[in-house]
Amino acid sequence: MSEVDSKPDLTLTTSEGAEDKETMIPATMEKPTMEESGNPTEEKATVEQETDTLSTKTSDNIFSMFGGGPKKERREEKEEDDGEPSGSLKAQRVEEEDDAPESPDVDFVPVVKLTKEVVTKTNEENEEQVFKMRAKLFKFDRDTREWKERGTGDVRLLKHQENQKTRLVMRRDKTLKVCANHYIVPDMTLSPNVGSDRSWVWNAAADVSEGEPEAQTLAIRFANSENANLFKDAFIKAQQENEKLFCQD
Repeated sequence: MSEVDSKPDLTLTTSEGAEDKETMIPATMEKPTMEESGNPTEEKATVEQETDTLSTKTSDNIFSMFGGGPKKERREEKEEDDGEPSGSLKAQRVEEEDDAPESPDVDFVPVVKLTKEVVTKTNEENEEQVFKMRAKLFKFDRDTREWKERGTGDVRLLKHQENQKTRLVMRRDKTLKVCANHYIVPDMTLSPNVGSDRSWVWNAAADVSEGEPEAQTLAIRFANSENANLFKDAFIKAQQENEKLFCQD
């Protein structure tokens, strides 16, 4: 027997004596049936879905390691839970606030009582102002033989409503302290100051601006010559009216 004849013959013959190619497939390589294989499209979709789920879980794990991903989602969910109440709860709270009782009226009594208002009398309540002009007043100091400023303010002529006598009163600005206070008597004479057309000088026998009657030599200076002349006219008019009144006394 030759080497060729010694090999086993794997070819099977059918009853008709012809070769059947399908019978040459081993038993372990059986063809799957239709029921086992199923629908190929559905199997492909299932595999893709499982792949996406796996990739999502992997990315979530990576983000969670660096403070992202699911942690942020949990924070957003917590914020939604702790957010504002729904519309029904809001309406209920508004109704409860409206139904809350009003606070009673409370009358607070002051612990410290203020003193009564003190009315300061100026002794000008019964007098009528007939002239007012802003000016600066000076007093002649006999000891030093020089002029000293007494104050700046409004010089006024006040006429008493009962006896009709007119006096000259001047107060300093801000402090309102009296710096001139005397009646305009007939023996007073206004004289122009040397070298000035807006200043006048006169002698007052009884000026009481310091409390006690005192003889003073006063000088007054205005902003311009027009104001100085207006003062002179009002001064002379008051002097003439007072002369008649003093003669009756």
